[in-house]
Amino acid sequence: MAIKNYKPTTAARRNMSVTDYTVLSKGGPEKSLLAPLSNKSGRNSYGRITVRHRGGANRKKYRIIDFKRQKHDVTAVVQTIEYDPNRSAFIALIQYEDGEKSYIIAPNGIKVGDKIVSGAEADIKPGNALPLKNIPTGTFIHNVELYPGKGAQIARAAGIMAQLMAKENGMALLRLPSGELRNVPDSCMASIGQVSNIDHENVKIGKAGRKRHMGWRPTVRGSVMNPNDHPHGGGEGKSPVGRPGPVTPWGKPALGYKTRKHHKSSDKFIVRRRNGK
Repeated sequence: MAIKNYKPTTAARRNMSVTDYTVLSKGGPEKSLLAPLSNKSGRNSYGRITVRHRGGANRKKYRIIDFKRQKHDVTAVVQTIEYDPNRSAFIALIQYEDGEKSYIIAPNGIKVGDKIVSGAEADIKPGNALPLKNIPTGTFIHNVELYPGKGAQIARAAGIMAQLMAKENGMALLRLPSGELRNVPDSCMASIGQVSNIDHENVKIGKAGRKRHMGWRPTVRGSVMNPNDHPHGGGEGKSPVGRPGPVTPWGKPALGYKTRKHHKSSDKFIVRRRNGK
């Protein structure tokens, strides 16, 4: 996938780039696989803001993605490769032999007209989904389940892939994109290949308005606030934090403070953490 740069007709254009969408299929999404999606603007079910700096995004509808791939041993043909406003990866519309349609995360290199299949006997080629115990060691995979039948939870973002390192005692050892080594039951499903839209990480937003269209509101640094608004605020001129480490507006440790629960039940599956420990 390529990156498109514009002529610098304005200051924003000079520093802006977009993904080249010319490789995507023409036309709109499959209407039967759309669902309404309301803008929560960072609010929880009580209406309280739990995630700051959200709101004002363009309206969009949710594309229903098949993360389980449980229609086994039925060949499907790729109908379209489409843009999804809800995720960084592209999605592929597939149609099974019986006429049923569904969306999947499009792997890198897949094209319209390709045939894919899900099942234990599927070939090792991009787009096919198999249980981890049927995938050769060393294969790059994506859309990996953590628990059998729950649906893919790992390696779903643009350009991401995990690697199957070993299989032993009913568990498969995966190297995740973060560098973490983790055991997963070998009966979990995974798709072959790397997720599409590899150049997503190279896109430059370029201007503030584009970020607003994506639903992000302005973020103000605590160090430029007053002391009654933020613990970092106050002082004459450009002042330091004035604490042992940076904190949130409510005084909790931030920027590097580990929030994972101690003695979490899934700790026993993690062989090596992402920080190498």
